Amino acid sequence: MTTSPDTAAVEVSDLRRRYHGGFEAVRGVSFTVRRGELVALLGTNGAGKTSTMEVIEGLARPSGGSVRVLGRDPIRDRTTVRPDVGIMLQSSGMPGDLTVAESLQLWAGTCTAPRPVDEAIELVRLTEKSGTAVKQLSGGEQRRLDLALAVLGRPKVLFLDEPTTGLDPESRRATWSLLATLLAEGTSMLLTTHYLEEAERLADRLVILHEGLVVAAGTVDDVVAAHPAQIRYHGLRPPTLVGNETVTVEGDRVTILTRSLQGSLTALLAWAAASQIELAHLAATPATLETAFLALSAERNGRLQSEIRDEVTV
Repeated sequence: MTTSPDTAAVEVSDLRRRYHGGFEAVRGVSFTVRRGELVALLGTNGAGKTSTMEVIEGLARPSGGSVRVLGRDPIRDRTTVRPDVGIMLQSSGMPGDLTVAESLQLWAGTCTAPRPVDEAIELVRLTEKSGTAVKQLSGGEQRRLDLALAVLGRPKVLFLDEPTTGLDPESRRATWSLLATLLAEGTSMLLTTHYLEEAERLADRLVILHEGLVVAAGTVDDVVAAHPAQIRYHGLRPPTLVGNETVTVEGDRVTILTRSLQGSLTALLAWAAASQIELAHLAATPATLETAFLALSAERNGRLQSEIRDEVTV
């Protein structure tokens, strides 16, 4: 069967994954990765990222729902899907006594049309370490080897699990540059990362998980726009500014949440000037991916605690 060029690279529909004992780590997750785009799968520890990735990669079976990679089931159609997929796990598990070049030569034997080994080594800037044993590499160098193994087969779809963990800032940016190049060449990617800057820099779209559910999805701008900016100062409570603010006061500390930062701040400064009031320690912070991410986690945790209290009360 020929894959249609407009088929999504990855389609996840109502995915569920339940472990022995009944714990459901993934509870109805749905999203897609389009051809030639990078989707970042974000979430705190225990959110269900790894459980989701393992099913999509064909390393585990779903308890419910479906997954398609290039239009095919990654387990049932493994022999067809596997040549077009590259997977960067948190550790490749290559024997420590093999050199970098030997590891890639060994892995090349599993690929249909691999890159030249020297090219793959150069892509991840390990040329000077090609003759070094894997066990003698630093943690960051081992991650770069893991990436070289993942891209060796010229994959159409690349799964990246924390690809820059342990890398120094220079190597991290070099990895970002390589991934951007592969994206420009049409490679589709699904990436998990704890570095929000990495997601902001690389991702076309985000999928944020919490407690096994999708709690937000869209572009970075979409996700950030759903959360308010913040103005903080010490002083008197202001009157209504532009009308869309939420104001909280603790002692003399005033916090204003607003979806119109410029309008609210302008009105606040005009009120303070007209009233001859000093706004001590004034700070205005626009919404960012970090503040949105933390707010989503706090909101979901708050709901969970409320549900637990309700269950205990009943």
